[in-house]
Amino acid sequence: MIMNPWPYPRWVAHRGAGKLAPENTLAAFKLGAAHGYRMFECDAKLSADGVPFLMHDARLDRTTSGRGIGGEQPWSALAQLDAGSWHSRSHAGEPLPTLENIARFCLANGYLLNIEIKPTPGVERETGEAVAREAARLWQGAAVPPLLTSFQVASLEGAHAVQPDLPCGLLLDKLWDGWLEAAKRLGCVAIVCNHALWDAATVALAHDAGMRALSYTVNDDWAAQRLIDLGTDGIITDRVDLFSPAG
Repeated sequence: MIMNPWPYPRWVAHRGAGKLAPENTLAAFKLGAAHGYRMFECDAKLSADGVPFLMHDARLDRTTSGRGIGGEQPWSALAQLDAGSWHSRSHAGEPLPTLENIARFCLANGYLLNIEIKPTPGVERETGEAVAREAARLWQGAAVPPLLTSFQVASLEGAHAVQPDLPCGLLLDKLWDGWLEAAKRLGCVAIVCNHALWDAATVALAHDAGMRALSYTVNDDWAAQRLIDLGTDGIITDRVDLFSPAG
């Protein structure tokens, strides 16, 4: 199958700047950009009152000054949290960003975004719908839309149902039965695998289906070179200080 032109670069900065700044914050995006990265990956979930915001974990405890389930709190409370002190004193007081905050930064600077839909358990489809609607609103008229990805099929179903023109990708931490058929049904343009899952046969399956082959989270030279040699199309990394995005 002939694949459509791919508008995204090979190298993608994981959660903004990997581990060099507090993940999923504007500070991380700025640091990743300072290392030359033009595309970023982030995690998006919903506050209790439906505001898409950036955070990986369901619980607030690891990466903020808050406690409990983030998705059970309104944005007015989440906006008051410190999302930087856990990482380093220099980032103390860094706030949680909304998806709109990050979109404005990316659009103003010509950066591209991979939004992983990371729902609080129990609201998978609703999160996919809300993130897709917000992405369509924020990137309306943009030359290159964000790439929406998720491990949760229900989230991708929700996103595809409300915004079928937004590109989406299926995230995989294992090759479960029916993964390729699910990706086709969802109209995915990409498969995003744990990098160890890719081999020549699996890359061929994705490419033959008209989808790109992307990998997470690649932090070693040997792993990156293996993926390049396999002909994969995108590498998500924490090591923005090691890999040149021009490579």
